[in-house]
Amino acid sequence: MRSLLLILVGILVFRIDAQAPPLDQGNAAMADSLFTLGNYAKAINYYAEAGGDTSSLQIARAYNAIGNYEKAIAQYESLVEKHPEWQIARFELGKLLLKAKAYDEARKLFSQLTGSGNDNPEYQYYLGQAFQELEQSASALIAYKAAVELDSTHLRSLFQLGKYFTIKLERNQALKYVDAGLRFYESDVSLINLKALIYYNDNQYQAAIPWFERLLELGETKPYVYEKLAYSYYKNWEFEKAKATYRTLIGIDDQNSDTYFGMASVLFRNKQLDSAEIYINKAMNVQRPVLAEGYSRLAGLARDRKDIKSVLDYYKLAYKQTPSDEMLYFNICTTADQYYKDPKTKLDYYENFIKKFGTKRPYASEMAARRVKELKEEIHFAKN
Repeated sequence: MRSLLLILVGILVFRIDAQAPPLDQGNAAMADSLFTLGNYAKAINYYAEAGGDTSSLQIARAYNAIGNYEKAIAQYESLVEKHPEWQIARFELGKLLLKAKAYDEARKLFSQLTGSGNDNPEYQYYLGQAFQELEQSASALIAYKAAVELDSTHLRSLFQLGKYFTIKLERNQALKYVDAGLRFYESDVSLINLKALIYYNDNQYQAAIPWFERLLELGETKPYVYEKLAYSYYKNWEFEKAKATYRTLIGIDDQNSDTYFGMASVLFRNKQLDSAEIYINKAMNVQRPVLAEGYSRLAGLARDRKDIKSVLDYYKLAYKQTPSDEMLYFNICTTADQYYKDPKTKLDYYENFIKKFGTKRPYASEMAARRVKELKEEIHFAKN
């Protein structure tokens, strides 16, 4: 009878165990579900109950996801120490160290990963990122190039290389990497932006135009894209397109004086002087109290109209705004030289220039000194 009872109890326990999963497995499954749904705090508790190295890795990821980098780093470091062969833990720790601005620690970790004979281009890319943050450009370039050698389509490394050479104004090198990326993904906005800038910075405005237009087609309707496209149209003598683009830019931001000045330049080149004057005044209205550029542009308009008196007045107003600008004062001198007939009045301007600015601008100073000599001779001979 006793034996039969023991057998029945055993069968009952077996059935209960068969119906319910082990406690750790259940906690891990619940933790995974919570983690997937973004409930990281609760997921951490369940992972802790489940235990095991896989759960520890997930706890590190959860801490990273909620922004508790200190605890995430500690968790990863514990795993790396316990399992140095786990590349996934070291890789994720390296990226987290970059995020936490522990750049030298990240560099050391990615140097270890790349030095282990692994052919993963991601390791080289993040090593490059660490070097870049440490302002070690030469080493960063080596890492990015190594990533591209391992994977010729590694877009982020191609972008970093293209960006570096774009900033350095090395057109051919920049195009080499940008074009390699665009051959793989022709609609990559970052690479298209670089290609537009490469041509723009090289004053190849006609070549830059289709790339800026492509950015707009892809939804990159940022002010700087319109600004550079408008200027490219202007330099390419496409005045109607330039005006239309500047109008769009004014619609985005009507408080940017550079946009009004840009429109004025187009109108001036297109011989629409009255309209250009209107936009210069608009620029000055939003630019106050910095008015020197506006007055200088108005002086240019007046000169084109052969109104020398207004040229002189505008340059004086510009100089009043920036009395440290020696070239503005020199423009006053040369305009006064044209406007006044009295050589003594002309002489006063040039002597004041030399007194105020000396030899700060050698070419202007030499011209001023030569005119002083000529005017003094003219005055001397007039007396005789």
